[in-house]
Amino acid sequence: MDARTSKTVTAAVSGVIFLSVAAVMARFLGVDEPAAVVILTLCMAICGAAAFFMLHSLRAVGTAGRCAAFFIPVLILLLLRMSVFNYETLDYLDFLRPWTAFFRSHGGLKAVGMNVGNYNVPYLVFLAVCSYFPVSELYLIKLFSVFFDLVLAWALAKMVRRVTGSEIKTGLCFVVTLLLPTVFLNGALWGQCDSVYSSLALLSVALVLEEKPVRALIAAGVAFAFKLQAIFVLPMFAAFLFTGRVKWYHLPVFPAAYLAAVSPAIIAGRGFWDTVLTYVSDASTIGTGLNYNSPSVFAFITKIADPARAGRIGMLVSFAICAAVIIVVIIRRRNIGSLELVVCTAILAVGIPLFLPHMHDRYFFLADAAALAVAFCVPKLAIVVPLTSFASLLGYHAYLKMRYLLQMKWGFYALFIALIALLAFFAVRAARKKATNLPGSGETAQVKDRHNTI
Repeated sequence: MDARTSKTVTAAVSGVIFLSVAAVMARFLGVDEPAAVVILTLCMAICGAAAFFMLHSLRAVGTAGRCAAFFIPVLILLLLRMSVFNYETLDYLDFLRPWTAFFRSHGGLKAVGMNVGNYNVPYLVFLAVCSYFPVSELYLIKLFSVFFDLVLAWALAKMVRRVTGSEIKTGLCFVVTLLLPTVFLNGALWGQCDSVYSSLALLSVALVLEEKPVRALIAAGVAFAFKLQAIFVLPMFAAFLFTGRVKWYHLPVFPAAYLAAVSPAIIAGRGFWDTVLTYVSDASTIGTGLNYNSPSVFAFITKIADPARAGRIGMLVSFAICAAVIIVVIIRRRNIGSLELVVCTAILAVGIPLFLPHMHDRYFFLADAAALAVAFCVPKLAIVVPLTSFASLLGYHAYLKMRYLLQMKWGFYALFIALIALLAFFAVRAARKKATNLPGSGETAQVKDRHNTI
């Protein structure tokens, strides 16, 4: 049996076993209707097939051995996610379930033009679609997020392959992404959608590194349409623009993608400007608290006489971090390769929300993911992964358990250390007098990148 046939057999057998277990688990979840069991099993089949093709596109399953090493663990992690699908949080009970019920009673997609909930249009369209299926929306909501867990793993693995060229590291990154505690808990248990906008935002960065700027801007536009928090890494496009990786004439793709993503609401009768400027109109709903169980600076500084002034100062610090990183990239662009850009992405994902006011417990999801990509590209920076995950998990514990494990200021300490480590590494790399032959370095790396295009 040749290598290709062996790999195919391994994948096929793994897939059959996976689907059989998924069908049995659907019954254990309490799904009695045959149609609902079929829908759940089919959705899991789509996730399994997507995982295989993502790994295949990364050239991480070239042999039967690698297929077993990477694909089978992914299938097991998908089944583990399915095992917690019955868990219901207050976010689901108080918001997602009522919103879906509203769509179910008001004609499904016809109601997308109405003012329902405080999520942006693309996710509300998904909830409207859920209202048509004879299966609990709880499972569909979680399956949607689980699918984007895979997209997130794919995006990070793309970055790692681009920088290192290692198929082993690429496959490991894909698997380990699905093992990250916050990635597992966010979608499969909590039923939140942070993997959706995060995966698309990071995919946009990966696509720029692959010299695919149009696809990158499409992904960025859709990420922004799903959730405003995508802006934690979207400033990277200023760096891409001024270093020539994205051209000026590519820029209209971003608003076009955003407009296409929100257009279902306009078609359903919602006002054009009301739809397009939804983040402006929703600004009043962010609340007055400087911190909502997040490990931001406002978990560290709590006794504040003038919250409004403190919030403005925090925003200025976040802007300063963002501006400083982009300016250094522009000035030292000859020394900036794919590795430095991946590190910059992590700096923004950690640094921007760290000092912004009104941050919530889940807003460092992007930081957790970007830190993992950095760790695989630069093993000596692996410490940033437990630091960011620890900080995020404090917020998750506070919500899911309704009590604090530790004071949130300890999360701030961890993130601040991670930020300093990332900034120090970036500063040393950017300060080099000339590009070296190290992976991801300057012009040499850009040539290497083109040879490693996926």
